[in-house]
Formats: sequence, structure tokens, C-alpha cells
Amino acid sequence: MTISPPRRRRHAQLRRRVALAALAAVLGAGSPALADVAGAADVTGVTDTADVTGVRGPAPAPRAFDTGPAREALQRLLPHHADQFTLVPDPAAGADRFTVSGSAGAITVRGSTGATLLTGVGWYLQHVAGADIGWPGDSIGMLPARLPAVPAPVTRSALVPHRYALNDTDDGYSGAYRTFEQHQRQIDLLALHGINEVFVQAGAEYPYYRALQGFGYSAAELREWIPGPGHQSWWLLQNLSGFGGPVSERLMRERAELGGRIAEQLRGLGMTPVLPGYFGTVPPGFAARNSGARTVAQGDWAGFDRPDWLDPTSPVFGKLAAAYYAEQRAVFGDSGMYRMSPLHEGGTVGTVNVKAAATAVQKALHAAHPGAMWAVLGWQDSPKAELLAGVDTSKMLILDGLSDRYNRLDRETRWGGVPYAMGTIYNFGGHTTIGANTSVWIERFGPWRAKAGSALKGIAYLPEATGTNPAAFDLFTDLAWEPGTIDQRTWFADFAGRRYGRPDKEASAAWEELRAGPYSTSSGLWSESQDSLFTARPGLSAVGAAYWSPKSMRYPADAVRRALDHLLKVDPKLRGSSAYRFDLVDTARQALANHSRVLLPKIKAAYEAKDLTRLRALTAEWADGERRLDAVTGSDPNFLLGDWLAAARSWGADEAEQDRYEYDARSILSVWGRRSTSEGGFLHDYANREWSGLIGELYAPRWAAYFETLEESLVRRAAPREIDWHAFEEDWARRTTRHPSGANGPSGDPYTLAKDIAAALKSWEGGAR
Repeated sequence: MTISPPRRRRHAQLRRRVALAALAAVLGAGSPALADVAGAADVTGVTDTADVTGVRGPAPAPRAFDTGPAREALQRLLPHHADQFTLVPDPAAGADRFTVSGSAGAITVRGSTGATLLTGVGWYLQHVAGADIGWPGDSIGMLPARLPAVPAPVTRSALVPHRYALNDTDDGYSGAYRTFEQHQRQIDLLALHGINEVFVQAGAEYPYYRALQGFGYSAAELREWIPGPGHQSWWLLQNLSGFGGPVSERLMRERAELGGRIAEQLRGLGMTPVLPGYFGTVPPGFAARNSGARTVAQGDWAGFDRPDWLDPTSPVFGKLAAAYYAEQRAVFGDSGMYRMSPLHEGGTVGTVNVKAAATAVQKALHAAHPGAMWAVLGWQDSPKAELLAGVDTSKMLILDGLSDRYNRLDRETRWGGVPYAMGTIYNFGGHTTIGANTSVWIERFGPWRAKAGSALKGIAYLPEATGTNPAAFDLFTDLAWEPGTIDQRTWFADFAGRRYGRPDKEASAAWEELRAGPYSTSSGLWSESQDSLFTARPGLSAVGAAYWSPKSMRYPADAVRRALDHLLKVDPKLRGSSAYRFDLVDTARQALANHSRVLLPKIKAAYEAKDLTRLRALTAEWADGERRLDAVTGSDPNFLLGDWLAAARSWGADEAEQDRYEYDARSILSVWGRRSTSEGGFLHDYANREWSGLIGELYAPRWAAYFETLEESLVRRAAPREIDWHAFEEDWARRTTRHPSGANGPSGDPYTLAKDIAAALKSWEGGAR
């Protein structure tokens, strides 16, 4: 692909920043070169009308932006149809606005930013062309060679200024070892669906690593303190340190370069790269090495010792924050929004004045980035009133993670009118379960926005892992762009039509079952659906795999079962898309997962009745279900353990480093952390997921070992022998076995495998014992 001159300049600027940062690393944090590193950051994509004297002149007229990045994204998204679109920059139209018009084969999209141009393309595909580019799966292969005309010009403006995406945990649970091309695809999809603010976590450890070397720490000490990439999300949240490492300096530099490229990609589209801010996380012994510093031990988080908190009101904080932001700027450039959540999920205040501390944190941010927005997660009892009292709340945005989880919420009263974004966390830990509280989104967004004194200023797409539930992603992001109230039934019917390329009565029936079932769960306690018992740690009374997930079905199980039957009857001409394949595999997987909740109580009853014959028959059915589950998930590239592991190993320079990163990637799926966190903190299986390879190598053998103890118990008429499950799971996490990955990873025919699952479920139900 030919890179345009503006893009070449951006790449050159990024390479210069990384090179200068590396030079400063060699010369030392206190060297004069550090000033060059900070000064080398060309704030491409950040506009300031101040002249060199600091006197601000009149704001210039809107200037046409470079549509090159949007054009390149369009070429990636629609390689066979991109040339039928004309993208016209229209910055004078106002923020977040697009217009779509045109005749057959000649579609014109005008937009206020590159990302908004892509949002206009997305609107056209959804409402005119009847095609879907989902996350994951698409039906673009069903598009006609000549795209259809727009009946009449259509203009849409965003209903809210902030359309934020990505949870603090997304990097860890979606894949901390992804390539730039994978992140680029994610950005393209986010822009296509109207998002304008995206959290960038890759490489966030590097500014800490560089800055703290000027405050009494050696490079080796810091490499031990910084966790492996798979666990860095929780280190940035001040929950843990050190696990999954040590990390190499080479890895950190490469991740920083990746993060810088991601930030530049976002800027090129007119999107805001949301970067981590500094609020006081420090390694052990910081006060002893820095005169005048005051630190507060943060205690325990799920069995981990939390990093210390440097009191932001102490004089050293401002110096460290300035160094951190300088190092961050050198590689990532500047932004208008920074993510910080002090005292996340607990923490200890000690003698720190929280109001004064918040003031100091914002002061340090604005010293480095004047006027920047502070984005904080609304979660549990955070942010507290004391923190909000200490800041300029006009420069704060609360990302509400509980908007669709609980009832009787009044965000204006709770947060005193501070601007907030209505958020959803419908996926925890990367679970492969289907479902979301979509009816709650529709019921709340409009009324919350319209009520007197509303502080609702955005949406926040916050699943703990992305890349699941494409219908939920589509619907939630539509909230910010549809001028009227969305009718849920109509929306899902339309989604079924474009998802596979054209309307089909069986597809519509399938998605109506899914809409009325897993996508219409209610608020009150949960925002995600239940996980699978096949992935649970074995036990006759198991009610869920993840300790923090729902303990029972949140919708009638037969809804998914009927949806599978309908999907299998979809017109054969519509079965060739990646969207159909993913949905078929995902629905078959979910139908099997739901069956585990029917089957386990029967196994329990057989054991308690001491019926060995029945026990063996039922556990054989369980094993057959796991075998089928492993096979059907192995037929789609989105469900392969091998890709997860191969990605982790690809970042290691030698075998020892590759093994460390593979353990980092395996452990988060299984034990999560050390024994104290896995058991005492109940984090084992938190990130369970039904993936081919993970089922066959961990979950199925785990249940087989347990069922063997039950058989032995009945034969010997003794209590079942106990198994050290943490040791069992830790052994798996330490393995380096290979699994299918890449282009040749998927195997088997998805349709045949799903059809066999449907037949097996009918047989098991018909012969219910």
C-alpha cells in the first residue's frame, strides 16, 4: 500500500519520538537528552490557536482535514467497493455530523471528521445496502457489484458528544499480544459505528519505566515490578504488580511503539486517543528513596499486594507526574482525554485528603495538557463525592459501568451533575456467553438524556473484552446516532436481514428468539448472562464458572435451542459469510453450554442415588458434549486457543521469554494469578471461555478427573478423593503445548458440526433420564 505524504510524516515523527526515547534511556533519565525527547513530540492532530508568545488569537476558520486515513480504512473495510464512495471533508458542518447521498455506484459521504465519514459509510451499509460489518463477522460478500443508490440525502448528527470505547481490562481480556493490524481493524470498526474516543493501553508501562529511573529505581527493579502484558490492565488500576514478568526492555519499547502507532491511527481519523494519566502509583520503597515523599500502602486486592500510592499533595508527586507525562508525550504524543481511577475497587486513603489529592492530580494533568478531560470509571462507590469536590468537573467525564445493571439510578443526584456517559459492561472476563440487557439500554438512554438537568453527555462501550456479541455492539452504538426511540423488535429484525446479506424468514425467526431471550435480560443485579458449567471448576453443586458471574440462567434456555434450529434452515445461498458462520457456531456453542445446566443436576442425582450405571451414562453424555463443543468452536477462527498462545509467544526474543509470555497468557484464562488470588480472591476461571483447545486440554480433562473420583467413590463406597484444583490448573498454565492457529487453524465444517449438535440435543432431550 502506498503511504501518502502526510502519513509518511506521521510515521517519521513517531519513529523519531521512539528513537529519541531510546537514546534518553541510554543516556539516563536526568540527561539533557530528556529535554529533547519531550520537545520532539510533534503534536500532530492537536490544534492550538496560541502563538509563540502564549497570546491566543482568534480561532481560525475550520480547515478541511486529510481524508487519506479514512480512505485507507474504507479500502480495508470494503476492498471491492471502496472506489464507489466519495469522501468529502466538511468540518464546517459542526461536530459529529455526516450526510449520505448519491446514485447507484456513486455514493457521496460528507462528514465533520474522518471517523464521522466512516460512520456515514456504516449508516449506508446498514440502512441502504443491507450489509453488516460486525465485530466479528461480516456479510460484505453479499453486496452487489454496483452499490444501490440512496433514495434521498440523509443527514445524521450524534446525539451526545462523547462516544467512548474500551474498558480498562480490554487489553488483558481481548489480547495483550495483538498486532498493529488487529488494533487497526478494531479502530476501523469503532469508527464505522460512531465511536470518537478510544482508550489506548498498549505500551502504557513504558512512561512509568522511563520516568521512575529518575526517582531512585534501577531498570532491573522496574522490569520486575511491571507485570506481563496480560496482567498490566490491573497494574494500571493500582491492583497488582509483578505477576507474569519480568518484562524485557525490548518488549516495552516495541509495545510503546505499537501504542504510539495506535494513537496516531486514531488522530488521523479525528478520534481522541484516551491515554492513561498519572495519579500516584509507585513501586515499594518510594518514600525512602525520595525526600519529602509520602506514600500510603494500598493493602490487598483479591490476594495481590497493591502498589503503593504516592500522596498527590506531596511535592514529589508533581515532579514525578511531570516526568511521566513528558515520557508519555515522547512516544504517544498529546491527547485531550486521560483515564484515571484512583482507589479503584478499594484502596486505602490513610491520612490523605482525597479532595486535595484530586485537585493535585488534575493540576498535574493540566500542567502537562492544559484543559484535558479526566475520564474516570463509575464503578462500585467510585468516584466518591470527596474526589469530585476537588476537581473542575467541567473537565471530567464519568464512564458509568453500572447504567444497565441496577435499578433506581439517579446519576445527577449521585454525582452532583458531573457529566457522564451511559455505559454497559455486558461481558466480564471475555466469556463467550451470548446476551445483553439491550432492552434496558433502549428504555433508559432517551429518558435519561431528555430529563430536566440531565448530565448525560455520552455513551461508554465497556465490555471487559471485545469481539463477542456483535448484535450488542451494533445496537449500543446505534443509541448515539438514531434520532428517535429504537424499537427493539424492529431493530433485531433488520439486523437479521443485513447480518447475512438479505432478509430471510428463518434468520428473522432465529434472531427473534435471541432477542426475546438472551438479549432481553433485565436489570437489577447482572449486566451479563450466565457462563457455562462445562468451563466451571468441577463440583456436583457448581452453578457457574466465574465466582462473580450469574449463578443461574437469565433467560429461558430453549430460546437459544430454537434459534439454532432456525439458523440451520437459513437459505443455503446466505450461509457463506463469516457472519453466518460465526453466529451458527456461537449459537450451537451456547445451546450446548445451556444444556450443561440441565445435565449436571441429573449427574448429581445419579451419584446421590448411588446408581453407577446411570452415573456412567450421564457423564459419558457430558464428555460427548465437551467433545462436540471443542469441535464446533474449532471450526471458526474466533474461538481458537492457538491464536491466543501463538500471539503471546511471538513477542518473546528467545525460548525463555516466549515461555514467560505464554504463561502470562495462559494463566489469565485459568488460575489468573498465584494461589492466594486464585483461591482466596476467587479469580480462577474468571476469564473462562469456550474455545477449541481450552476445552479439550483443560476443561474436559478437569471434569474427567472429577467424574473418575465419583466412580471410585461408588465402587469403593468411600468419600471421593480430593483434587488440588489449583495445582491441576497451574500445571496447565505452565505448559507450552501447541494448538492450531492462523489461517490453517480452523478445521471441520461449521454447518455439519452445528447440525450434529442440534440432533444430539434433541436425542438427549427425547431420551431424558
